[in-house]
Amino acid sequence: MGVARKTKENKPVLAICYDFDKTLSPTDMQAQGYIQSVYNGDVNSFWKECNDLAEKNEMDTNLAYMYKMVDEARGRILLTRKSLEDYGSKVELFPGVEDWFERIRAYGREHGVIVEHYIISSGLKEMIEGTSVARAGAFEKIYASAFMFDEKDVPIWPAQAVNFTNKTQFLFRISKGTLDVNDSGVNEVVKPEDLRVPFRNMVYIGDSDTDIPCMKLVNTYGGHSIGVYDTKTSDKSKVIKMLTDNRIRFFASADYTEGSKLDTLVKKIVDRTAANEELENAFFECKEIAAGAVGMKNSPG
Repeated sequence: MGVARKTKENKPVLAICYDFDKTLSPTDMQAQGYIQSVYNGDVNSFWKECNDLAEKNEMDTNLAYMYKMVDEARGRILLTRKSLEDYGSKVELFPGVEDWFERIRAYGREHGVIVEHYIISSGLKEMIEGTSVARAGAFEKIYASAFMFDEKDVPIWPAQAVNFTNKTQFLFRISKGTLDVNDSGVNEVVKPEDLRVPFRNMVYIGDSDTDIPCMKLVNTYGGHSIGVYDTKTSDKSKVIKMLTDNRIRFFASADYTEGSKLDTLVKKIVDRTAANEELENAFFECKEIAAGAVGMKNSPG
């Protein structure tokens, strides 16, 4: 059964979209338990073989890692939906992530803004669903690479592969409220004033080149893109390059604790969203009045 379409709210909606690996979590989710269980902890060799497989077969790199996950598990571990969720439950999160989502939602409610959180990731949906934050209902929707499972819940085929270019489709789905991945309504024309989440009310938070198409799209239409860097290494090289290349508008440490730079920045975006929507409503009200006045002037008699 598909996901019901979301309709325009009577309050502004701010959609905050996140990559997962190295944005909410310090390393790749597969390298926090799964690879160690099948590859003797040799993370670099696992990813090199995935990349070699993709190159040899002109294959999407996400499909390559999904194939390798299933192939390497064979005869070593029982790979099921549950075991993937169990691996996800052990994924480390950056400081403050645990209470971030509800804290920002609450701040939005205080300022008349509905805040919704979305994942748009090349990582594995089943592992993300196993994280403590997903289990607590942090996310409105998780868009990520995913498996199709047989009747025993064993992965048998890719159901979804999310790469850096097709990530952008999910921004349009969020904007129009057509959240189901098979809802063709995402291609329907919607007047700007009827969009559930205008792009100016979108935030995209990511860490690297794979997030650039989404960041660029959000920037182009008046939204806010934020690059984050590891709190421990403090390596800003990627985010500085993205800023100088006009891919992002802001950057901050991936510190989600209350009072951090990122926390303060996102709360200011909530404040701005509330003010922007008041101005947009006033603008459309003036347009309607003007249209009515012109109609009366041009009416016969």
